[in-house]
Amino acid sequence: MTDRRDELAANLAKVEERIAAACATAGRGRDEVTLIVVTKTYPASDVRILSGLGVRHVAENKDQDAAPKAAECSDLPLSWHFVGQLQTNKARSVVGYADVVQSVDRARLVTSLSKEAVRAGREVGCLIQVALDAGVSERGERGGVAPGGVAELADRVAGSPGLRLDGLMTVAPLTGEFAGRQRAAFGRLMDLSTDLRRAHPTANMVSAGMSADLEEAVAAGATHVRVGTAVLGVRPRLG
Repeated sequence: MTDRRDELAANLAKVEERIAAACATAGRGRDEVTLIVVTKTYPASDVRILSGLGVRHVAENKDQDAAPKAAECSDLPLSWHFVGQLQTNKARSVVGYADVVQSVDRARLVTSLSKEAVRAGREVGCLIQVALDAGVSERGERGGVAPGGVAELADRVAGSPGLRLDGLMTVAPLTGEFAGRQRAAFGRLMDLSTDLRRAHPTANMVSAGMSADLEEAVAAGATHVRVGTAVLGVRPRLG
Protein backbone atom coordinates (compact mmCIF):
# COMPACT_ATOMS: atom_id res chain seq x y z
CA MET A 1 0.00 0.00 0.00
CA THR A 2 2.93 2.33 0.71
CA ASP A 3 4.22 1.69 -2.80
CA ARG A 4 0.82 2.56 -4.28
CA ARG A 5 0.62 5.72 -2.19
CA ASP A 6 4.07 6.77 -3.40
CA GLU A 7 3.05 6.06 -7.00
CA LEU A 8 -0.15 8.08 -6.76
CA ALA A 9 1.60 10.93 -4.95
CA ALA A 10 4.26 11.14 -7.68
CA ASN A 11 1.65 11.04 -10.47
CA LEU A 12 -0.49 13.62 -8.74
CA ALA A 13 2.50 15.92 -8.36
CA LYS A 14 3.26 15.67 -12.09
CA VAL A 15 -0.35 16.48 -12.99
CA GLU A 16 -0.31 19.39 -10.57
CA GLU A 17 2.84 20.71 -12.27
CA ARG A 18 1.15 20.44 -15.67
CA ILE A 19 -1.95 22.30 -14.51
CA ALA A 20 0.12 25.00 -12.81
CA ALA A 21 2.28 25.46 -15.92
CA ALA A 22 -0.78 25.61 -18.17
CA CYS A 23 -2.38 28.22 -15.91
CA ALA A 24 0.81 30.30 -15.92
CA THR A 25 1.03 30.14 -19.73
CA ALA A 26 -2.61 31.19 -20.02
CA GLY A 27 -2.21 33.99 -17.51
CA ARG A 28 -4.66 32.36 -15.14
CA GLY A 29 -4.43 31.73 -11.41
CA ARG A 30 -3.92 28.13 -10.34
CA ASP A 31 -7.01 28.45 -8.16
CA GLU A 32 -9.13 28.96 -11.28
CA VAL A 33 -8.84 25.29 -12.28
CA THR A 34 -10.15 22.36 -10.24
CA LEU A 35 -8.74 18.87 -10.70
CA ILE A 36 -11.25 16.02 -10.81
CA VAL A 37 -9.59 12.60 -10.60
CA VAL A 38 -11.46 9.99 -12.64
CA THR A 39 -11.28 6.84 -10.52
CA LYS A 40 -13.30 4.51 -12.77
CA THR A 41 -12.13 0.86 -12.71
CA TYR A 42 -9.88 1.55 -9.72
CA PRO A 43 -10.69 0.35 -6.18
CA ALA A 44 -11.97 2.28 -3.20
CA SER A 45 -8.53 1.88 -1.62
CA ASP A 46 -7.11 4.18 -4.31
CA VAL A 47 -9.85 6.73 -3.65
CA ARG A 48 -8.93 6.64 0.04
CA ILE A 49 -5.24 7.22 -0.76
CA LEU A 50 -6.11 10.10 -3.09
CA SER A 51 -8.25 11.71 -0.42
CA GLY A 52 -5.32 11.49 1.98
CA LEU A 53 -3.17 13.22 -0.64
CA GLY A 54 -5.57 16.15 -0.79
CA VAL A 55 -7.85 15.23 -3.70
CA ARG A 56 -11.36 16.55 -3.12
CA HIS A 57 -13.15 15.76 -6.40
CA VAL A 58 -13.47 12.28 -7.92
CA ALA A 59 -15.46 11.04 -10.91
CA GLU A 60 -17.03 7.78 -12.02
CA ASN A 61 -18.78 6.77 -15.23
CA LYS A 62 -20.70 3.59 -14.34
CA ASP A 63 -23.23 3.44 -11.55
CA GLN A 64 -22.69 -0.25 -10.80
CA ASP A 65 -19.06 0.55 -9.91
CA ALA A 66 -19.62 3.99 -8.46
CA ALA A 67 -22.43 3.28 -5.99
CA PRO A 68 -20.58 0.72 -3.82
CA LYS A 69 -17.33 2.69 -4.06
CA ALA A 70 -19.01 5.90 -2.93
CA ALA A 71 -20.68 4.04 -0.06
CA GLU A 72 -17.35 2.58 1.04
CA CYS A 73 -15.79 6.05 0.99
CA SER A 74 -18.72 7.95 2.48
CA ASP A 75 -16.60 9.07 5.45
CA LEU A 76 -14.20 11.00 3.20
CA PRO A 77 -14.51 14.73 2.39
CA LEU A 78 -15.13 14.17 -1.32
CA SER A 79 -17.38 15.56 -4.03
CA TRP A 80 -18.51 12.81 -6.40
CA HIS A 81 -19.05 13.57 -10.09
CA PHE A 82 -20.88 11.25 -12.46
CA VAL A 83 -19.44 11.63 -15.96
CA GLY A 84 -20.79 8.68 -17.98
CA GLN A 85 -23.83 8.25 -20.16
CA LEU A 86 -26.70 7.80 -17.76
CA GLN A 87 -29.85 5.74 -18.20
CA THR A 88 -32.96 7.11 -16.56
CA ASN A 89 -33.46 3.91 -14.55
CA LYS A 90 -30.13 4.61 -12.78
CA ALA A 91 -31.12 8.11 -11.73
CA ARG A 92 -32.25 7.13 -8.23
CA SER A 93 -28.99 5.36 -7.45
CA VAL A 94 -26.79 8.11 -8.89
CA VAL A 95 -28.65 10.85 -7.03
CA GLY A 96 -27.85 8.95 -3.83
CA TYR A 97 -24.15 9.78 -4.02
CA ALA A 98 -23.36 12.16 -6.90
CA ASP A 99 -22.94 15.82 -6.04
CA VAL A 100 -22.70 16.70 -9.73
CA VAL A 101 -23.97 14.89 -12.82
CA GLN A 102 -21.83 16.09 -15.73
CA SER A 103 -23.59 14.14 -18.48
CA VAL A 104 -27.08 15.64 -18.67
CA ASP A 105 -28.07 15.49 -22.34
CA ARG A 106 -31.84 14.99 -22.71
CA ALA A 107 -35.13 16.10 -21.21
CA ARG A 108 -36.18 12.66 -19.94
CA LEU A 109 -33.01 12.44 -17.87
CA VAL A 110 -33.66 15.88 -16.36
CA THR A 111 -37.15 14.74 -15.34
CA SER A 112 -35.81 11.56 -13.72
CA LEU A 113 -32.98 13.32 -11.89
CA SER A 114 -35.33 16.00 -10.58
CA LYS A 115 -37.86 13.44 -9.32
CA GLU A 116 -35.17 11.45 -7.49
CA ALA A 117 -33.40 14.52 -6.08
CA VAL A 118 -36.67 15.75 -4.58
CA ARG A 119 -37.37 12.27 -3.22
CA ALA A 120 -33.92 12.16 -1.61
CA GLY A 121 -34.10 15.72 -0.30
CA ARG A 122 -30.91 16.63 -2.17
CA GLU A 123 -29.79 19.33 -4.57
CA VAL A 124 -27.75 17.87 -7.42
CA GLY A 125 -25.55 19.99 -9.64
CA CYS A 126 -25.97 19.41 -13.39
CA LEU A 127 -23.74 20.09 -16.36
CA ILE A 128 -25.16 19.99 -19.86
CA GLN A 129 -22.96 17.63 -21.88
CA VAL A 130 -22.31 19.21 -25.26
CA ALA A 131 -21.67 16.96 -28.27
CA LEU A 132 -19.41 18.87 -30.64
CA ASP A 133 -19.56 15.96 -33.09
CA ALA A 134 -23.34 16.17 -33.41
CA GLY A 135 -25.42 17.73 -36.15
CA VAL A 136 -28.10 20.33 -35.51
CA SER A 137 -30.38 18.09 -33.46
CA GLU A 138 -28.51 14.81 -33.07
CA ARG A 139 -26.78 13.39 -30.03
CA GLY A 140 -23.08 12.74 -30.06
CA GLU A 141 -21.22 9.46 -30.44
CA ARG A 142 -20.46 9.46 -26.70
CA GLY A 143 -23.65 11.16 -25.58
CA GLY A 144 -24.30 14.86 -25.30
CA VAL A 145 -26.70 17.31 -26.88
CA ALA A 146 -25.92 19.27 -30.03
CA PRO A 147 -24.88 22.91 -29.41
CA GLY A 148 -28.22 24.08 -30.75
CA GLY A 149 -30.06 22.21 -27.99
CA VAL A 150 -28.07 23.57 -25.05
CA ALA A 151 -30.23 26.60 -24.21
CA GLU A 152 -33.53 24.69 -24.09
CA LEU A 153 -32.10 21.87 -21.97
CA ALA A 154 -30.38 24.35 -19.64
CA ASP A 155 -33.67 26.15 -19.06
CA ARG A 156 -35.30 22.84 -18.23
CA VAL A 157 -32.61 21.99 -15.65
CA ALA A 158 -32.77 25.46 -14.12
CA GLY A 159 -36.54 25.14 -13.73
CA SER A 160 -36.49 21.66 -12.20
CA PRO A 161 -36.77 21.22 -8.43
CA GLY A 162 -33.85 19.47 -6.77
CA LEU A 163 -31.46 20.37 -9.59
CA ARG A 164 -28.91 23.18 -9.94
CA LEU A 165 -27.60 24.25 -13.33
CA ASP A 166 -23.83 24.48 -12.90
CA GLY A 167 -22.56 24.79 -16.48
CA LEU A 168 -21.28 22.76 -19.43
CA MET A 169 -19.13 19.70 -20.11
CA THR A 170 -17.66 18.20 -23.26
CA VAL A 171 -15.39 15.38 -24.38
CA ALA A 172 -13.02 16.20 -27.25
CA PRO A 173 -14.73 14.62 -30.28
CA LEU A 174 -13.19 11.85 -32.36
CA THR A 175 -15.19 12.70 -35.49
CA GLY A 176 -16.56 15.80 -37.19
CA GLU A 177 -15.05 19.23 -37.68
CA PHE A 178 -13.33 19.30 -34.28
CA ALA A 179 -11.68 15.85 -34.49
CA GLY A 180 -8.02 16.22 -33.52
CA ARG A 181 -8.55 19.93 -32.80
CA GLN A 182 -8.95 19.95 -29.03
CA ARG A 183 -8.10 23.61 -28.56
CA ALA A 184 -10.71 24.64 -31.12
CA ALA A 185 -13.26 22.27 -29.56
CA PHE A 186 -12.71 23.67 -26.10
CA GLY A 187 -12.83 27.20 -27.48
CA ARG A 188 -16.24 26.42 -28.96
CA LEU A 189 -17.39 25.14 -25.57
CA MET A 190 -16.26 28.41 -23.98
CA ASP A 191 -18.31 30.36 -26.52
CA LEU A 192 -21.33 28.27 -25.60
CA SER A 193 -20.59 28.91 -21.92
CA THR A 194 -20.57 32.65 -22.54
CA ASP A 195 -23.97 32.36 -24.23
CA LEU A 196 -25.31 30.23 -21.37
CA ARG A 197 -24.18 32.66 -18.69
CA ARG A 198 -26.15 35.48 -20.27
CA ALA A 199 -29.33 33.63 -19.29
CA HIS A 200 -27.92 31.78 -16.25
CA PRO A 201 -25.08 33.84 -14.71
CA THR A 202 -24.20 31.31 -12.00
CA ALA A 203 -23.79 28.41 -14.47
CA ASN A 204 -20.09 29.15 -14.83
CA MET A 205 -18.54 25.69 -14.55
CA VAL A 206 -16.79 24.44 -17.70
CA SER A 207 -15.57 20.82 -17.51
CA ALA A 208 -13.19 19.93 -20.34
CA GLY A 209 -9.86 18.24 -20.89
CA MET A 210 -8.45 14.93 -19.78
CA SER A 211 -4.99 13.39 -19.30
CA ALA A 212 -3.87 13.97 -22.89
CA ASP A 213 -5.29 17.43 -23.48
CA LEU A 214 -5.68 19.23 -20.16
CA GLU A 215 -3.31 22.00 -21.29
CA GLU A 216 -5.55 22.86 -24.25
CA ALA A 217 -8.58 22.93 -21.95
CA VAL A 218 -6.88 25.25 -19.45
CA ALA A 219 -5.75 27.52 -22.29
CA ALA A 220 -9.32 27.74 -23.56
CA GLY A 221 -10.67 28.65 -20.10
CA ALA A 222 -11.93 25.39 -18.56
CA THR A 223 -12.68 25.60 -14.85
CA HIS A 224 -12.45 21.84 -14.26
CA VAL A 225 -10.27 19.13 -15.83
CA ARG A 226 -11.01 15.40 -15.56
CA VAL A 227 -7.82 13.37 -15.24
CA GLY A 228 -7.67 9.60 -14.83
CA THR A 229 -4.79 7.78 -16.49
CA ALA A 230 -2.14 10.41 -15.68
CA VAL A 231 -2.90 10.01 -11.95
CA LEU A 232 -3.92 6.36 -11.58
CA GLY A 233 -2.01 4.71 -14.41
CA VAL A 234 -3.03 2.97 -17.61
CA ARG A 235 -6.18 0.92 -17.11
CA PRO A 236 -6.02 -2.79 -17.85
CA ARG A 237 -7.79 -3.88 -21.01
CA LEU A 238 -11.10 -5.56 -20.34
CA GLY A 239 -11.89 -8.97 -21.77
